[in-house]
Order: sequence, then structure tokens, then C-alpha cells
Amino acid sequence: MAAGEGLIVVITPSHDNPFFKAEADSAQAAAEALGYETLVLVHDDDPALQDQHFDQAIALEAKAIILDNAGADASIAAVQKAKDAGIPTFLIDREINETGIAASQIISNNYQGAVLGGEEFVSLMGEEGQYVELLGRESDTNAHIRSQGYHDVIDEYPDLELVAQQTANWSQPEAYDVMETIIQAHPDIKGVISGNDTMAMGAMAALQAAGMTDVIVVGFDGSQDVMDAIKDGTISATVLQPVAQFGPLAVEQAHTYITTGELPAEEKISIDCILVNADNVEDYFNFAPVE
Repeated sequence: MAAGEGLIVVITPSHDNPFFKAEADSAQAAAEALGYETLVLVHDDDPALQDQHFDQAIALEAKAIILDNAGADASIAAVQKAKDAGIPTFLIDREINETGIAASQIISNNYQGAVLGGEEFVSLMGEEGQYVELLGRESDTNAHIRSQGYHDVIDEYPDLELVAQQTANWSQPEAYDVMETIIQAHPDIKGVISGNDTMAMGAMAALQAAGMTDVIVVGFDGSQDVMDAIKDGTISATVLQPVAQFGPLAVEQAHTYITTGELPAEEKISIDCILVNADNVEDYFNFAPVE
């Protein structure tokens, strides 16, 4: 088969989140640059919809699937079904709770990144005060790993008091609503640490609406919205995931498999994250270093 022949299907969560849009766009561009046809689909974190997309990819005889999955457990059967049909799945961003069925799993070093974010948060808080944690989606392994990384740092400081810990399911509108309620119960909070940037943006908007403009907010992703908010001083810091690398690397792996039959030597690949704050925010744009 000639290089770059056939269809690569890219499936991610909603592009309403700029992280997932950047991820899908970079994978699509990399695949098309190699000569592949592409089909880009979103599952909206709905495993049933994701299953439909896999059925479509299988029916279209896709050469490979690039997937940011809809649940660490809920996605296992779909990845297995594609494998059984002879279609390899290359996971990006989110891993699944199984090895040996995906062709590869390319993920951020979420724990390392969360430790960076936790350390920055402790410093910004001056090692004391009431704070809130916004958690990601319960079904997403990354949500748990990030929270663990945060707490492995923050819990070492007894004068930092966690007054509310609540999920906002990675959602900006949900984070706004959750934060509004928390503010009413805890008007003296000094900081918010968030499992991702969209929730950080929602929290920041709720805080601003309440006139609490001096509350420290730290996110995780490195979205351009948050980069801009760091520049204007409304968000303090974020942990940048090198999302611009995920899709192209997965496509490169897929192309190697399609053309040679070779899979990566290691199934799981972890890429370190970068702390971004007011000191270095100008060095990054759209999840990547400024060239």
C-alpha cells in the first residue's frame, strides 16, 4: 500500500473546549499532510455516542483511529472491538484502564504537572488560607491523578484549609454555577485550584461577578483563554499540557503501523507538563512554545 493511503478517524470530546479542538486539529493536519483522508468526530463524553463513532470507523474500514476517550472503563470495549476488526486505536490525552488492546496511549504526565501546579498554588497562597478545589469528570482517570498530585503537595501545609471540593465535570458553565454556590457558603476563600482550564475560567467569572477579584485561581491545560487571563491578571497560573504534540505523534505512530506493521515499542508514552505563570506566559501560544 502506498504511504498515506486510506482513512484516519479522529475522535475527541467536544470542541467547545479549546484543548480538545487543538488536539483534533493538530491530528487532522498531521494526517492530511501525510496524504490520508480524515474524519473528525466528537463524542461529548458519551460512551454510547463514542461506540457509534467506532462502528462508523469500522464500517468505513478506517486504517487507524486516534482517540481521546469518553471514559477509562467505558472505552475499553470499543477499543477492543476496533482491534478485533483489524483497526488499531492510538489513544491521546486520556488513558484507559487496560493495556494490550490499544496500539499506544500518549498522555501528559498528569501527576508531574499537578505537582507543579500544587507547588505554585502553595506559593501564591503564602502557605495559608481557605481554598476550593474543582474536580474533573469522575470517569476520567486524569481527574483523579491531578487531584492526587495537588494534594500530595498542598496537604503538607496545615494552614491551607480545603473548605469545598466539588466536581464541575470539566465544564465552564457548571464551574460558574458550582462556584456561585460555594462563594455563598464560604465568602472568605483565598484561592481556587482547578482540574482544568475551562473550570478555572468558570470559577474566575463567578468570582469576578461576586466582586472577589483578588482570589487566586490556578488551572490545568494551558488553553489560550487562560493564557490571556494570566496576562491580564485574572488567573494566576496554569499547567500547560503539550497537546500540540499528542495528535501528530499518534498520527506518526499510526502511519508507521499502516506502512510497516510496526507498533511502538512501549504502549504508554508520558510527556511532561510545563508551569505557566506571569513570568513566562509570553513564551507560549495555543498549547505550544512560541517559535
